[in-house]
Amino acid sequence: MAKKAAKKATKKVVKKSAPKKAVKKAPAKKVKRKASPALMKPVTPSAALAEVVGSKPIPRSQVVKNIWFYIKAHKLQDSKNKRMINADAKLKPIFSGKSQVSMFEMAKHLSKHLK
Repeated sequence: MAKKAAKKATKKVVKKSAPKKAVKKAPAKKVKRKASPALMKPVTPSAALAEVVGSKPIPRSQVVKNIWFYIKAHKLQDSKNKRMINADAKLKPIFSGKSQVSMFEMAKHLSKHLK
């Protein structure tokens, strides 16, 4: 009987042990990404594109930003399908004469007008 009592005593000790605490990890450090130098290189827009974004050499990212500003200011985004852009008289020569271009095709058309 002494052996049974000893076994019960060890089981009770195991059950009464303190619960384990969760170890908190340090938050991951955020690394700021630098812009690619190729994107920041000034490019010269063509005459057709200069009517919309200006004739000064500006970075490609700024060209796209100015195009979107023009599109939104003149409400040229299609009301039913927001991915489509309706070209007006200034944008039609940039978009190779198309009256409607998807926003994903826009970069392809813009690259033809940048040097």
